[in-house]
Amino acid sequence: MTDLTTDAHDLLARSHDAFLFDMDGTLINSIAVVERVWREWAVAHGLDVEEFMRRLHGVRAIDVIRREEIAGMDVEEEAQIILDKELDDTDGIVEIAGAVDFVNALPADRWAIVTSAPRELAVKRMAAAGIPTPGVMICGEDVANGKPDPEGYRTAAERLGFAPERCVVFEDAPAGIQAAQTLRAGVVVITATHDMPVEGNEFDTVDYLGLSASVTPSGELRLNRR
Repeated sequence: MTDLTTDAHDLLARSHDAFLFDMDGTLINSIAVVERVWREWAVAHGLDVEEFMRRLHGVRAIDVIRREEIAGMDVEEEAQIILDKELDDTDGIVEIAGAVDFVNALPADRWAIVTSAPRELAVKRMAAAGIPTPGVMICGEDVANGKPDPEGYRTAAERLGFAPERCVVFEDAPAGIQAAQTLRAGVVVITATHDMPVEGNEFDTVDYLGLSASVTPSGELRLNRR
């Protein structure tokens, strides 16, 4: 085991009010679907595919499409086309190793999902991977501003009844990590599907097999290394 970073020591040393999870790349591995659908889209529109894929993850589809500024494109219509293709394709979607057991060990009122995916797609992908649906789930259509704006994580913390800085955010993509950092939340970076360069000294782990969560007598959460 490598030495823990300062931030990792801090996250392990103190208690937390809630855990907030991104979905794709953090709780589930949907990279096969994402690669199939979005590579096809990038090729069809003459984009530099590899460069496009590097800046794709963690952002709402409508924001991805809008950012490309393709002349004459109906952004909302194009986002619906992408959604329909992703809804039809669940082949290869699995949990990030250990994710199901990890979230099942958490009290129901102490965790939430914050995803850039539309709710319909999120529910279908979580079912495919065996991830339970939490009581609080903030999806792409629930916010005015997607990641890296912190709106989604702030809203999830508020609905659970906690301050964002008392929460830990589990993320895989720079956009979501930036959102969590803006709120001064703790951050655990999951690197199973892609190891993105991250600014800062964040706690990173490949999956959940080396982690466990425990509940203090007062109901707070502790993050533990196995």
